[in-house]
Amino acid sequence: MATSTSSTRHRRGLAVPLLVLALAGAGTVATAGTASAASTGPGRVADSGLDFGPARSGDRVDLTGGGGRTGKPDTKPKSTPTGPARYVVELAEDPVTTYTGGISGLARTRPSAGRRLEPHSAAAKAYRQHLDIQRSAVAEAAKVKVDQVYTTAFDGFSATLTPAQVDALKRDKRVRSVTASQSFSINQATPGEATPTPTTAAPTTAAPTGDAATGATTAGAQTPAKPGSGTGAGIVIGVLDSGIWPDSPSFARTMPAPAGWHGTCQTGYAFVVEHCNGKIVGARYFADTYLAAAGALPEGEVLSPRDMVGHGTHTASTAAGLPVEHVTISGRDFGAISGVAPDAQIAVYKVLWGGSGYDADIIAGIDAAVADGVQVLNYSIGKQLGDWEPNTPIGTAFLNATLAGVFVSASAGNDGFSGAISNAQPWVTTVGAAVTNVNEGTVQLGNGTRIVGASLDVLPGGKPRPLVFGEQAGTLADGSAYCYGLDPAKVKDKVVACALDYPYGQVAEAKANGAAAVVLFDPWGNFRVNSIYDFPVLYLNTREQSGKLFNYLMRHATDGTALVTSGGDGSSVPGVPSVADYSSTGPDKTHTGLMKPDLVAPGSDIIAAVSPPGNFGRQYDAYSGTSMAAPQVAGAAAILRAEHPDWSPGAVASALRTTATDTVGTDNPLAQGSGMLAPDRADDPGLVIEPAAADLVAFAAAAQPDGRDLNLPSISLREYDGTRSVTLTRKLTNVGGRQETYQASVTGLPGMQVSVSPKAVTVPPGKTATVTITLRRGSAPWDRYVTGAITWRSTAHEVRIPVAARPWGISPRIYDDNLEEFGRLVNGAYGLLEPGFTGKISGRSTGYTPIQWDSYSMPAGVNGGVFDPEALGVRAHTFTVPAGSAGIVVETATDDPNTNLDLWLYKGDKLVYRSAADWHSSERAWAFMPEAGTYTAYVFAQASGGPVVDYRLGHVILGRDGHYAPATLELPARVERGTTPSYKLRPNAPLEENVEYWAYTEFAINGEVVPGHLASTTQYFWE
Repeated sequence: MATSTSSTRHRRGLAVPLLVLALAGAGTVATAGTASAASTGPGRVADSGLDFGPARSGDRVDLTGGGGRTGKPDTKPKSTPTGPARYVVELAEDPVTTYTGGISGLARTRPSAGRRLEPHSAAAKAYRQHLDIQRSAVAEAAKVKVDQVYTTAFDGFSATLTPAQVDALKRDKRVRSVTASQSFSINQATPGEATPTPTTAAPTTAAPTGDAATGATTAGAQTPAKPGSGTGAGIVIGVLDSGIWPDSPSFARTMPAPAGWHGTCQTGYAFVVEHCNGKIVGARYFADTYLAAAGALPEGEVLSPRDMVGHGTHTASTAAGLPVEHVTISGRDFGAISGVAPDAQIAVYKVLWGGSGYDADIIAGIDAAVADGVQVLNYSIGKQLGDWEPNTPIGTAFLNATLAGVFVSASAGNDGFSGAISNAQPWVTTVGAAVTNVNEGTVQLGNGTRIVGASLDVLPGGKPRPLVFGEQAGTLADGSAYCYGLDPAKVKDKVVACALDYPYGQVAEAKANGAAAVVLFDPWGNFRVNSIYDFPVLYLNTREQSGKLFNYLMRHATDGTALVTSGGDGSSVPGVPSVADYSSTGPDKTHTGLMKPDLVAPGSDIIAAVSPPGNFGRQYDAYSGTSMAAPQVAGAAAILRAEHPDWSPGAVASALRTTATDTVGTDNPLAQGSGMLAPDRADDPGLVIEPAAADLVAFAAAAQPDGRDLNLPSISLREYDGTRSVTLTRKLTNVGGRQETYQASVTGLPGMQVSVSPKAVTVPPGKTATVTITLRRGSAPWDRYVTGAITWRSTAHEVRIPVAARPWGISPRIYDDNLEEFGRLVNGAYGLLEPGFTGKISGRSTGYTPIQWDSYSMPAGVNGGVFDPEALGVRAHTFTVPAGSAGIVVETATDDPNTNLDLWLYKGDKLVYRSAADWHSSERAWAFMPEAGTYTAYVFAQASGGPVVDYRLGHVILGRDGHYAPATLELPARVERGTTPSYKLRPNAPLEENVEYWAYTEFAINGEVVPGHLASTTQYFWE
């Protein structure tokens, strides 16, 4: 990106190419799978909050001098603009894709099942004229000047509106919705950072050789493959992105336009008709709303389909790039690679400018793509922290495209934690990212410690070299801890360790000052992503790795050594394929009954074509992110569309999902969906499970769409009433060539009672069998997910659908159980219930028991240091938690205002809770319904006011059946699902003043026992 090193010098955020597109809606940056390298850092769990902002100089330049900031991003929808603003207006009539007739003189334009849309037929032209008349009447009535017009996949327009015009349009019965236009941006941290946008979508790091698309090595006409050849021939993949670099060998083939193609080649700056050579069958750009909002294109951009960032080129070539025998990056041969569907053709719809754009332009791109005749759309764009509302204009456009026979693949997001899913509509195949190739490097420290990190560069190996911390090899004011302001005399021929900031600038400065290698570590923890730096660079992304390295550096300020070698022992990932740590996971917080992501695909270290201006002059580079995974699925869908032209988008999606395989390290569908894409299996799935078009339309029209009753190849029950059973149906259609009998079986789902009726079904070719699935909580835990799968097996096929269920007791939750358990701590004087059931309620408590405090001292460590269990300034305290415990609470306190304590709670080597606020030492770590075993609380003096740290540690372990100082639980007689009734837990006798007490509460409804809260007597508390 066209961002100078100086302007990004003191950023803390990981700027490595995590290729996800981030969408910023009304000021909310949204990612579809990348870490920002321009002005924002990737999403991270930072201390006690989420920190997505860039670090500035002064934030935390001196790692040994103080604490950094933390904060939570504003994730709430923005208020309605008070002045003129850009809007997307959806009209009430159907667009061309979905009009089924009914207007006198206007024939149906929606294609029948198995037929392609005819967007330029006489019927379609006549209907468009009707839509034009209606739109003009609506605009005239509200005195609106229409800007962009949509008629094919969306009926409406964009316009700049005053509040009065917005009100007038909302009152007009001919108008379905009026939505403030949202901005979108790619969080693109590409290895080239030449993207001319302040907030760019982050290209992700390279994926395994052979999994990405690059280009052909020679140009010129070639004989195209025949349709049905397993290479996507005859299929056009539309790519909504930042454009394309047409000069790449990945696209150097002359091909005829396929039948049914209506697209055009829109020329512009540095883009001529000849660039649409057939491999690139069409190219268009959409910038009206961007220009209206920004006034001009960002620096370095051009008004044409040409990609100046690299992201669009990368996704296009990943999906359908031509084979390349030898891809060379910075003089290194990375071997042969190819697009997933190398004979498919590419239609380009540039909707992002310098990495950002607006939904009004994106909808125009979708509308044009469907009118042009694409069969597959790739959308590697999303929102930071995922979708926050259903029924968006973009979602509506994708629905209409799907109903017209277009398969849509979209990235799930790169936020790396639960409930942050982008593109969560049921008609979109939402794709998470998997690691399929382990590109590791290892640093062996002078004390024998080996740390395995990530690297795509050639590391020096040989003999150990002197190791120096950047902070000790330069000027702190210039950011030497981050490899800025280094003294050449102190780093020449040495391995330099620096905290992560802006990696390309850091590496460039270390290289310029004569360093032999660079080890980048992130004290705050980040995602595992790689870049090709053309210099020996090893990246350590976890806090644990950073702690080991940092504390070695502190102990060996003058005599440290490091041996940095390529390769590792595989320990940097759970295995391959495994879900990438940055890949956003479910549940889908927008809909209670949808499972997202749908599946995962290769997304890490993907090598594909890019644009030289945005990538250090390279034609190929390695990106990572769900942006890279989505085009893998788009390419696989293109192959299936070519092989099975009669399959609907829903059938294609089902085939890809039911044939997916488990990843390594987790079988949790909230992380992997149906599993790892297996395109070689999807061609013959046996059965498909696809939703009816009418059901999708009804889903989109609902104010609070659920989705659990949709005929989807998955089952998700996020907030079901655990006191009742849930009955669902699924329709299984045989797409094979012979009759088969399938037997149903259930795996996983511990404690759930699941039955499938009939258990065996016989399905002739082309016919459909209906099965009933009944689920009941049984002994499964309340307010926690249980996961598993239902599988139908015949002699030739295996059809698996994942299941995730969370019975709602007293804590509705849009997150998985991999984060802390929200809503479990209350103050007994004013506790609140959030029941998932309706009826009479009763309850009990253990009564109150005091927290036990003890005083301790320990030697201080390094001010501003990094946590490591073996570091100075850390003391361990162990606790035995017996079976049947309701909770453990551990707290810290100190009287020294210059000391900053952090608290880490582990069970074995698994982190249970981290409390690490920078502004106080009153930390609290806790676990609700903990597993029995030994827990270790580490008190870490991140900063201290003297050589000795005096502190207090308090703890309490509550037994579920404990009997402590009696207390009376005052409950309402009856509760209603979804309300928030209050209750009180009053001690029967006065408790000791200025002492903190804790109790456990438990409730019962219709004979079902529901775990409650950990209740304290403290006036103020936090979770």
